[in-house]
Amino acid sequence: MTNAPDFNLSDALDATRGWDDDTIELDDELLQDAPFDEFGQSGYADDTDVDYDDADPEELTLGAQELAERHALRRVASLRTELEDITEVEYRQLRLEKVVLVGVWTDGSVTDAENSMAELALLAETAGSEVLEAVFQRRQKPDPATYIGRGKVEAIREIVQATGADTVICDGELAPSQLRNLEDKIKVKVVDRTALILDIFAQHAKSKEGQAQVELAQLQYMKQRLRGWGGNLSRQAGGRAAGGEGIGGRGPGETKIETDRRRINTKIAKLRRELKEMRGTREVKRQSRRRNHVPSVAIAGYTNAGKSSLLNRLTDAGVLVEDALFATLDPTTRRTTTSDGRVYTMSDTVGFVRHLPHDLVEAFRSTLEEVADADLLLHVVDGSHPDPEGQIAAVREVLAEIGATKVPEIIVVNKADAADPLVISRLRAREPHSVVVSAKTGEGIEDALRTIESELPRPQVEFDVLLPYERGDLVNRIHQEAEIGSMEHTGDGTLVVGRANADLAGELEAYAR
Repeated sequence: MTNAPDFNLSDALDATRGWDDDTIELDDELLQDAPFDEFGQSGYADDTDVDYDDADPEELTLGAQELAERHALRRVASLRTELEDITEVEYRQLRLEKVVLVGVWTDGSVTDAENSMAELALLAETAGSEVLEAVFQRRQKPDPATYIGRGKVEAIREIVQATGADTVICDGELAPSQLRNLEDKIKVKVVDRTALILDIFAQHAKSKEGQAQVELAQLQYMKQRLRGWGGNLSRQAGGRAAGGEGIGGRGPGETKIETDRRRINTKIAKLRRELKEMRGTREVKRQSRRRNHVPSVAIAGYTNAGKSSLLNRLTDAGVLVEDALFATLDPTTRRTTTSDGRVYTMSDTVGFVRHLPHDLVEAFRSTLEEVADADLLLHVVDGSHPDPEGQIAAVREVLAEIGATKVPEIIVVNKADAADPLVISRLRAREPHSVVVSAKTGEGIEDALRTIESELPRPQVEFDVLLPYERGDLVNRIHQEAEIGSMEHTGDGTLVVGRANADLAGELEAYAR
């Protein structure tokens, strides 16, 4: 028996009344050593002066509300999940997963290898982990058994033991046997780049279609990597292995892993049916825009290049903006007009990244088709990134995979306020058909809008008509769908000269002069 004092629930609850008012103060040295500064991450979301705690929810945009909700659930570093007292049940915080990064450098320069590891660190932090160490090895090709060499495996195991890490993240897509071998030797969980990206997508997907697409990609990835531990692989039925069930219970039976794979296949088939129905809805919307001859502009680019910020600046969309990788996954389309009144749509799409998982591209193909079917592509590039040319190449690789290489493209070099002028000059010389903007300050936005308007498809059929005043509906359509050369109001009606699409020109033909 112990001499512990008697527990009183009322006294314990009284002791916790002021806990909700406590604030967490972070050490200044901890902030200075944060990986964001080390890896040179740049963005605009953290520069806002909006206090989401004090602001009226009705005054915030939809994107600001989503960002406040996401930050409300942000994991907090240096807090334990172990319960030291029963009164902590309602107040415990999630502990950040501590990870060690491992990469294999097969080609390119040292700078390329360091940039790849820096990006992996940002992905890990976005997923909700704390990066303790990063190691990469120079090899001609990854080891087929353990991804890295035998000596490096021992070194990683020592690092894990010394730092107390609970996860190792590898910068590549590993085979199931490589993952299993590494876990057996290192004795902690091992995940690859593909699983890390899928985890981020699962956290950030909001719409029903986005969640279904992410789940489909995760199941396709998981199906090839099913593993069992101990009794999980034992027979479900069959002879003495089944517990002596006797007649009717003998035979090979079905293993647990086979049952799991069958269930995954069933779920994949169901998700594909659901996505097919959602794809039909999206196609109906696209056909409506084509029927009304509404041009479409798609914004694509590397993740965290500022696509959502640019969409907000160009259309006042109010979508979520955050300085994080893959902050927004669900596409957003906004209707806007040119300076001369022509209507067109602008859509934000999911961001791309180096070595984007193939399963993810296949799952998001219906969403990415918005880019392939667009009349104009705004390819956003982060001018402040250490390797903007590498970002452009990675995005164009994915565009080629989805069949969007023939869409007219404008390179939009974003974050001009934070970029090196020499880098911007180099990019403009490499990409002549480009504009330089800053979605944060508004620099270059007017120039970008003029470039977009000049590149939008123009009506092909010329018309010269005198419309009676009772046909104001046709005048309205001319303003929305046609290009007006001149307009004059006379005593007999409205005299209009310009260019229109074939359908509208056919209706105007009855009033031709």
